[in-house]
Amino acid sequence: MRNNAFSSLLIDFWSDLHDPGLLGQVATLVFCLSVGWAIARVVRHRLTAHDVQLRVVRLGVESFSRVLSPLVSLALIAIAKPLLAQYQHVNLLKVAIPLVGSFALIRLSFYVLHRIFVRGGKAGIFVLIFEKAFATLVWLGVALYITGWWPDLLQYLDDIVLPVGRHKVSLLTMLQAAASVLVTLVIALWAAATLEERLMRMDSVHSSLRVVMARMGRAVFILVAVLVSLSLVGIDLTVLSVFGGALGVGLGLGLQKIVSSYVSGFVILFERSLAIGDMVTIDKYSGQVTQINTRYTVVRGLEGVETVIPNEMLLSGPVLNYSLTDRALRLSTRVTVGYQTDIDLVLRLMVQVAAGVPRVASSPAPQSYLIKFEADGLELELGFWISDPENGRTNVLSDVNRAVWKMLQENQIEVPYPQREVRLINLSPESESRISNTVRATETS
Repeated sequence: MRNNAFSSLLIDFWSDLHDPGLLGQVATLVFCLSVGWAIARVVRHRLTAHDVQLRVVRLGVESFSRVLSPLVSLALIAIAKPLLAQYQHVNLLKVAIPLVGSFALIRLSFYVLHRIFVRGGKAGIFVLIFEKAFATLVWLGVALYITGWWPDLLQYLDDIVLPVGRHKVSLLTMLQAAASVLVTLVIALWAAATLEERLMRMDSVHSSLRVVMARMGRAVFILVAVLVSLSLVGIDLTVLSVFGGALGVGLGLGLQKIVSSYVSGFVILFERSLAIGDMVTIDKYSGQVTQINTRYTVVRGLEGVETVIPNEMLLSGPVLNYSLTDRALRLSTRVTVGYQTDIDLVLRLMVQVAAGVPRVASSPAPQSYLIKFEADGLELELGFWISDPENGRTNVLSDVNRAVWKMLQENQIEVPYPQREVRLINLSPESESRISNTVRATETS
């Protein structure tokens, strides 16, 4: 084992195995770990019991309880070590601190990743692979630190110099820069995810305004993270002017529609012309709005097919919104009855059967009308309202039509077939006689 401070610490710990005071260190370590686990469990149960008043805090701390236990244990061990050091050796506690600290770091990293990428679903394969790789790197770093190879590894990485343009940068500096950028971005995404969760639970604010505030907050956090990380790396921010010029040329040449969709998304969210849950018809697509993103909007049809529509289409073309100011929707169906029918009776019965269909609203009540006098009969219309268009229109219209048809059959009301009178002019006697015989034979059969 290498000759360094931590190696000597391990040697002292090995010699303490025969010291009776080792039992005190073991008892202290067990006590700290037990108290940390108990505190995390109590906090989780307390917040679960107050799910109404603390629903936002409860959501975060329930998932944070796995991180809270090693953090509390680490704090207790750090407090107990100097107190116990006044009476005996604390080599065991000195070894336990980096081990418990690395465990807390792994749990904290997993918690942050899940808060950012795994909200409301299962962890993806990329997240799982990254978690395993990160845990392996942390434990490898702890092993290098314990064995005393950590300073030599840093020195070796610092000695490796790579040419970057006109300058030469050590590999250690590049790794530190990449780590700082990664950590800054992860913190920004974590803060953006927390802000989005809190905004989405503010029922007093319109859903579109909550979405645009969450999107803008996420963009601001990422922008600040990029600027801070570039400053930490040592990159002069004035070089971004060149990137800005190139981006402007790119926008002018080929990114107009993409930028237009992004701007349209913010306009839609700001003016609240569209909200999640609305029933809409855009061009040839109809369904319920399930997502409003900065570039596109997702419309889920009643058949289950989801359509991704660029936001530019929502501003450049007409949009039928069935639930912009009122979710009530009027539907109608028509039927033709014979001229000998009692119209007042049929109109009254149509209203009654429509009112008996479950999804038909009672206010406004269904209404029936005599529309026009057709060649084959009287055309009637039955109009009714529904308050849940997101559940479909065809099914309730089918239920009403079936109820009307059943009513017509029960009351023996005639639904006439189209009738036409055909006259044949300027036929020869032979042709007229042949046609008459054919018609007479058909009637006889």
